[in-house]
Amino acid sequence: QVKLVESGGGSVRARASLTLSCAVSGWTDERYCMGWFRQPPGKEREGVALIDNDGDTMVATSLKGRFTIDKQNDSNMLYLQITTLNPEDTAMYYCVAGGKEKCLLTYYSGADVSQTPARFDYWGQGTQVTVSS
Repeated sequence: QVKLVESGGGSVRARASLTLSCAVSGWTDERYCMGWFRQPPGKEREGVALIDNDGDTMVATSLKGRFTIDKQNDSNMLYLQITTLNPEDTAMYYCVAGGKEKCLLTYYSGADVSQTPARFDYWGQGTQVTVSS
């Protein structure tokens, strides 16, 4: 059974940095697409960043330069590093996992990662990030 458990969220001031973590267990397929979505208050869920088993990464255009996704295969941990946080980053952040085709769909469609369909097989419970000005 695949299980995703996020941690690292919290309440911070603007311009702070955070690293969100996701512990991945039960995933057995060597091919995968994993990543992060977020849902700001009162808004739709949106894609933030994706990474596949080849280590290829994609980040939403508006977040490039501040958001970095990384996966440590030896520990099965997925990370999202966020710098220079601003109040617009306030959201529930979710870790996701699915087959590699989820990444390929976004890559070959040319669509922005923020438009990635939220149709991943597995989701964590979410970790809240609140940024005050």
